[in-house]
Amino acid sequence: MLALALAGLAGCGRGGMSELECMERAIYFEANRSSRDGMIAVGNVVMNRVRAQGYPNTVCGVVGQKGQFAPGVLTRRMDSKSLPAVREAAIAVLRGERQPGIGNAMFFHQKDHRFSYDNMHYVLVAGGNAFYEKRKSHLVTQPVPPAPVDGLR
Repeated sequence: MLALALAGLAGCGRGGMSELECMERAIYFEANRSSRDGMIAVGNVVMNRVRAQGYPNTVCGVVGQKGQFAPGVLTRRMDSKSLPAVREAAIAVLRGERQPGIGNAMFFHQKDHRFSYDNMHYVLVAGGNAFYEKRKSHLVTQPVPPAPVDGLR
């Protein structure tokens, strides 16, 4: 999968998109105005889902799941000066780069939003997003987002 994604071959993903294109779209629409740390973390969530049961086993399948990422993630136009940084981050994630602290997080939301759920175990804040794992409430030890890590490595 990595070789296909890095080669940018069409047809291996959803609607003829490559895995690289799908990863770029997830990062662009969820984190393009954020830090590199935030972009890598969003890509890591995608890859965590690819590896997890209950989610599609391809980047394009995960990114294209209804209601999981920004509306129109696979169809809207990308037009920004941030595209070179987005592409670099997408390639880095597909090559295996991990954001320290991301762990097995498969969810995120804007860092300033608060929810009353008691099953959100926060692991990281980067690029304006708070990343978390869903756990049984008695296993949550970090119920609030930690301090942002942008640029600390």
